[in-house]
Amino acid sequence: MPTSPVYLDHAATTPVRPEVLEAMLPYLGEAAFGNPSSAHRFGRAARAGLEEARRQVAEAIEAEPNQVVFTSGGTEADNLAVIGCCLAARDRGRPMLAVVSAIEHKAILASAHAVCHLGGREIVLPVNGNGLVDLDALDRALAERPAVVSVMWVNNEVGTVQPLAEIGARCQAAGATLHSDAVQAFGKIPVSFRSLSGTLLTLSGHKIGAPKGIGALVVRDRQVLEAIIHGGGQQFGIRPGTENVPGAVALGRAAQLAAAEQAAEAPRLARLRDDLAARLKAAVPDLVINVASGPRAPHVLSVSVPGADSEALLMHLDLSGVAASSGSACSTGAVEPSHVLIAMGIPRELALGTLRFSLGHESTEADVARVAEVFPRVVAKVRKLGEVLGRA
Repeated sequence: MPTSPVYLDHAATTPVRPEVLEAMLPYLGEAAFGNPSSAHRFGRAARAGLEEARRQVAEAIEAEPNQVVFTSGGTEADNLAVIGCCLAARDRGRPMLAVVSAIEHKAILASAHAVCHLGGREIVLPVNGNGLVDLDALDRALAERPAVVSVMWVNNEVGTVQPLAEIGARCQAAGATLHSDAVQAFGKIPVSFRSLSGTLLTLSGHKIGAPKGIGALVVRDRQVLEAIIHGGGQQFGIRPGTENVPGAVALGRAAQLAAAEQAAEAPRLARLRDDLAARLKAAVPDLVINVASGPRAPHVLSVSVPGADSEALLMHLDLSGVAASSGSACSTGAVEPSHVLIAMGIPRELALGTLRFSLGHESTEADVARVAEVFPRVVAKVRKLGEVLGRA
């Protein structure tokens, strides 16, 4: 009997949880399908669901309901935070300057580039070998009165946890707006918006068991933002447009579950991650575990395999029933090393052989055992192929 496939790519997306699907289904049906801006009963039913979802998200991250702005996902929320802050700063006569770390998600880096196209500037903060932001470089950047500083709480590729309290305190002392992409943090480490010295926080539904296409930007001070989408007055005018009610309801329920389970899930996932790392290292002794000595979120394991190509490793893992992801991105047919790994100082050859295993709510000890069983064979096969092709 064939074994069930193993899914260890939860940092990319997660399956929709049954509790979440159950919560959102009524808002796709006859009773509550209405436009939440409409005054009739169908609209009122939709509006009730939307506001309950807003309350659930707020409670899950210790924020206020009127601080939660629903978006189409993390990418839109990141764009709104970075570009919206720079546009608002320009209106106040301040520099259109975006300060971002070198290992941000592409949504942040591309938004900072867009600010440059709009006539502003960007400063990219370097990181050390564990992916931690250079705080001295941050202080120098803060002296230039940036419109926004954006540092992701947990890195999506290697799992580095930034010292956000320290970063927030420095931004607050300098009078700078801090935004953090918390997409990989929420549900994995404690996240409290109330305790954070920051103004803006990004969440994404499909990383915590909700469908794709829903996220949120949590906004402490609306004055720091200018809308980048224009239309009606929904959501305080910050993000106009008819709201995705089923998606918001799904995000609300998923946020509830993630917050309630975080304290128990984090140590469980960390045990699975460490067990997997130990087994892979034992099977492939020259394997490199990235950020092994730094602060990491519990669900991400980044490893580099000398003498192996990550795309080939992924293909053979998939053929063996294991889904993972790469630290590299394919662009126009040429594999390039991940910007995160290069910024951390990982050599190009090693970066091109990097894999990310990411665990989630459904991950089990059996999954770890299965990966450990097939991994050495896959590495040996890929290395042998590399030798034949002259790529070793």
